[in-house]
Amino acid sequence: MQQGLSVISQVQVLRDEIREHRLAGKRIALVPTMGALHEGHLSLVTLARQRADIVICSIFVNPKQFGEGEDLDAYPRTLEADVRLLDEIGTDLVFSPSSDDIYPSGFATKVSVAGVSEGMCGDDRPEHFDGVATIVAKLLLMVLPDVAIFGEKDFQQLLVIKQMVRDLNIPVEILGAPIVRAEDGLALSSRNEYLSAERRAIAPKLYEVLTDLAAEIRNGGEVPRVIEKARGRLIDYGFSVDYVELRSGLHLDRRTALVDGEEARVFAAVRLGATRLIDNVAV
Repeated sequence: MQQGLSVISQVQVLRDEIREHRLAGKRIALVPTMGALHEGHLSLVTLARQRADIVICSIFVNPKQFGEGEDLDAYPRTLEADVRLLDEIGTDLVFSPSSDDIYPSGFATKVSVAGVSEGMCGDDRPEHFDGVATIVAKLLLMVLPDVAIFGEKDFQQLLVIKQMVRDLNIPVEILGAPIVRAEDGLALSSRNEYLSAERRAIAPKLYEVLTDLAAEIRNGGEVPRVIEKARGRLIDYGFSVDYVELRSGLHLDRRTALVDGEEARVFAAVRLGATRLIDNVAV
């Protein structure tokens, strides 16, 4: 591993190191990830650096957020490369525990967040958000950061985490960071690596369709009609469509029309072959 960047796997060692920073009056930021880092993740670390003195990045492929038949075993694990990238941009500490450290024998607790976890990815990936909420709650309690950063590409996940933090009175500020995209518009994701060259060329059409859909809704288009049109375009491009929806940007309530003064977003989840892609665009 790189010299100069602490890589810690044990919870007590992590807490001991954080204690020293706190005694020195340092403000702590946490960026939770599953590794296989790309520029989107690094943008979260950069934002964390602007908000804190000490930046901790966790790397843990969380088995509890993968459903049966999903890509847990195939999910890329590139710890050494990830640590090099994090060292280059000035990360202070990497927390990379084993599954046994996080879920020891006899582990029996689940954190479940109703409401914002329902619908969209909550329908298509049962138990997924319980797994997300459980691991994020554990990480927040292990680190007790002042601020934690999450990407807006996983917007439903972001709102699940915000709801959990409010409900459980966890003393941390949760910040969402803007989606980072490739030059052709595709939202950066570790799962993009699964795409063949042919499918990678098609993938940016998802953002194109969502951008057009958001514009049509802003310009007064009838929501059910323009959503159906967007769905048809996606199918024509070769996507299998899980959902395309207009939702409130605050509580994710489904919308069939814009509400004055309320933020709204269009959301979609699609598949190209075995690869599932999600994206969202503000209206």
